[in-house]
Amino acid sequence: MSASQGREFVICIRNSGYKASLELRKIYETIPDAQAAKRNFLRILDESGEDYLYPEKYFLAVRLDAPVKKALLRAS
Repeated sequence: MSASQGREFVICIRNSGYKASLELRKIYETIPDAQAAKRNFLRILDESGEDYLYPEKYFLAVRLDAPVKKALLRAS
């Protein structure tokens, strides 16, 4: 499996309470976190390489073709 295959991405659809941290319509990479998921949160990787928890209702999952995923991962 290539490095890009297990990676998941979401798009931000809401940022109330997090306007300084989350950009609407921006695509973010997620990091699997079972404990956060149990509490309805997603662990989001930001452009600095740091990860933070945000409510999952602020995002929609997006399916990306392998070349698009690869390009996004190269750009980050």
